[in-house]
Amino acid sequence: MLLAVPDDAVPVLAESFPGRCAHLSGSLHLDGIPSLHPLTSFCGEPRDWSGTPLAVTGDADPVLVEAFSLLGFHPFLLPPGKKALYHAAAVLSSGHAATLWLGAARLLEEAGVHLPGRGLAPLAEATLENLLRLGREGRTGPFVRGDLATIQRDLEALPEPWRAVFLGLGELGA
Repeated sequence: MLLAVPDDAVPVLAESFPGRCAHLSGSLHLDGIPSLHPLTSFCGEPRDWSGTPLAVTGDADPVLVEAFSLLGFHPFLLPPGKKALYHAAAVLSSGHAATLWLGAARLLEEAGVHLPGRGLAPLAEATLENLLRLGREGRTGPFVRGDLATIQRDLEALPEPWRAVFLGLGELGA
């Protein structure tokens, strides 16, 4: 039995299938219950998962691991003590990145700035392409350039709590 449920439901459901289940949580570790976490964002539709990492923690059934591998996932062993950090990094790069993108779009919309075409999408796509191709060197912007005057102007234009986010992320990446 493969448990694809919220983390707080896993322990109770796992009791119904002792020794016969695994779960898909990226953060939760339960002794004796293996987990397989696909490092992707699902949208309810099939897609090409070639090259997508699959974190395996515990003694997972080889049939399950093989099934994920046949779908294109690349299994790797994730120690139980690293699961929360692994999952936090996934949330930062996916959920929080989406929150930043949607927040930026909302800031512009609320200010009456209506971007033509595809809006912020080309910027987001080019940024990800540059990062994938160049790594850290693919970053651009005033924090990378050390352009303090631009940083200050941008900061003053932002409402709270965006100012702290703007500065905090800028300083982390510099």
